[in-house]
Amino acid sequence: MEEKQSNLNTVVGIGLIFLLLYLWMQYSAPPAKPKPATDQPAQTADTAAAATTPAAPVPGATPTAPSDSLKSALQLARFGAFTPAASGTEQTTTIDNELMRVTFTNKGGRIKEVFLKKYNKINTDPAGNDVTGPVRLLEDDKNRFEYLIPVANTASGTVSTSDLYFTVAKEGKYTVAFRALTNTGGYLEQRYTLSPDNYHLDYQVSANALQTALTPGQTSMRLNWVNHLDKLERNQTYERSMSSVYYKINDQDPDYCNCKANDSKSLNEQPVQWFGHTNQFFNSSIIARNFSFTGFTGETMMLTDADSDLKILRATAMVPLNNGPANMTLYSGPNEFDRLHSYGVTLEDLIPFGASIFGAINRWVIQPMFVFLSQFIGSAGIVILVLTLLVKLLLYPLTYRMVFSQAKMAALKPKIDELRKKFGADQQAMSVETMKLYSEFRVNPLGGCLPIFLQMPIWFALYRFFPAAIEFRQASFLWAADLSSYDVAFKLPTYIWGFGTHISAFTLIWVVTTLWYTWYSMKQMDTSAMGANDQMKVMKYMQYGMPVMFMFFFNTFASGLTLYLCFSNLLNIGQTVVTKQFLIDHDKIRAQLEANKNKPKKTGGWRDRFEAAMKEQQRVQDEKAKKKK
Repeated sequence: MEEKQSNLNTVVGIGLIFLLLYLWMQYSAPPAKPKPATDQPAQTADTAAAATTPAAPVPGATPTAPSDSLKSALQLARFGAFTPAASGTEQTTTIDNELMRVTFTNKGGRIKEVFLKKYNKINTDPAGNDVTGPVRLLEDDKNRFEYLIPVANTASGTVSTSDLYFTVAKEGKYTVAFRALTNTGGYLEQRYTLSPDNYHLDYQVSANALQTALTPGQTSMRLNWVNHLDKLERNQTYERSMSSVYYKINDQDPDYCNCKANDSKSLNEQPVQWFGHTNQFFNSSIIARNFSFTGFTGETMMLTDADSDLKILRATAMVPLNNGPANMTLYSGPNEFDRLHSYGVTLEDLIPFGASIFGAINRWVIQPMFVFLSQFIGSAGIVILVLTLLVKLLLYPLTYRMVFSQAKMAALKPKIDELRKKFGADQQAMSVETMKLYSEFRVNPLGGCLPIFLQMPIWFALYRFFPAAIEFRQASFLWAADLSSYDVAFKLPTYIWGFGTHISAFTLIWVVTTLWYTWYSMKQMDTSAMGANDQMKVMKYMQYGMPVMFMFFFNTFASGLTLYLCFSNLLNIGQTVVTKQFLIDHDKIRAQLEANKNKPKKTGGWRDRFEAAMKEQQRVQDEKAKKKK
């Protein structure tokens, strides 16, 4: 019976809405213009102006105006029980602490702007000059943060809080409450309490006596959040590629939408603990405390450097209405690892340190080391130097092994030179005989390469660490004004493909030192056993060509990384020279090689397999040569 009555009410309500809309359109329609008579003269400018001038009112006539009752009926059709909150004047309210100032608007009862007191943004104008300003989050007038409330007897079925004017009650220094009143005596309340010493607000949404105002059977409302990100960094192309929508499904690791292309994610009814909109170094996130979001969708929309905004982010989710107040935490501030980690919901994973082993190295090894060193060293550049030194000391056993392997190769070089004289240009025979020589003296020609591969996880981790750690943001060192962005040693007169409009000195230093170190290392090795002559030429050219190729990439990368690579190269050179000259006994190595020659030869190892492969390759080459003859 109640269901039939509800359906009847819905039909009657819709019928009244259409009737009111019809009457309003009839009332609002402009009067039909009279057709000019064919025998009337054409209008002059004066007569046309006179024709468009409103006629003087007839004495004693009552001016026509929209009916107040009709306006009320239309508002009731649009806003339902929330009609009392449908009109008002927009007002702003602020609360602040030592870190931030939050500005609210009563139009929607939402945050209008978050002003971060200890951070500045730096953009670059077309002439390449820095333009500074304060960091403001959630500040764009195009932004939306609204709830779509399921209100009974309304045209659309929902009422957006962005169309409602909330009453404001400031309670003490840090709390402000907004209420959207209904004509049934209830209200929707949004209560914000700013932390005295942090970048978050305790946020509570509650429905009070709204049972008769809401659509029967509806127990939740949809949160719709649209955020036009501001440009906050010098390198906006890189900033854009590190900004996205992050979210965390309950009991799973956080995930995110594609950072480098338009993307959307829809999780249906999977419970979501938190989601956030992130810039490269800042984020605005919302954490559910006594419930889980459902129906989450996230979307990223790419923009270009020519646009005024960096990127457009969207997120929607369902918030319950029937289980008492929905308690949340709103964080809007910097991506400081320890601060985000303190919330206990893995919010720190929205810092783009990387996934898998690389992210783990950054979060639990590199980041703590940097924070610890920063307590004693004021310069971020010097901290990078010390960090590089610590990493090199940690990996020194691998460096020693590499140099020791090179020394053994150098000890065999006279014997390899004799083989080269004997076999001349026959590279296949040369390779087979060289492998026999290595097997006889028990030398691994790849021993110097293995330590390099073992260090690669740390290199990949640091590749993600430097442009993501906020500690390097706007930290200067030598000529680099910002270690999280590229350093500019020389400005180019025009745009050059691969370089842009500048030259990075740290990148040039890294290229030069890498080429020298490659040349020095190649001198210590003989590569005749690695393959045919043409293959070896390609490998040799690649070792010299790779640093030059990477120069175009690193020229616009975070200067903190290229500074680390410069320090790393210089320390590599120093470690190699010192180890070779003072820590390795070359006479002892030669004696050990002679002793290895006299030991029984082991079979079945990789040398035998490699030697067999080389012999098979030589046999195939010999057969091809015979066929040609």
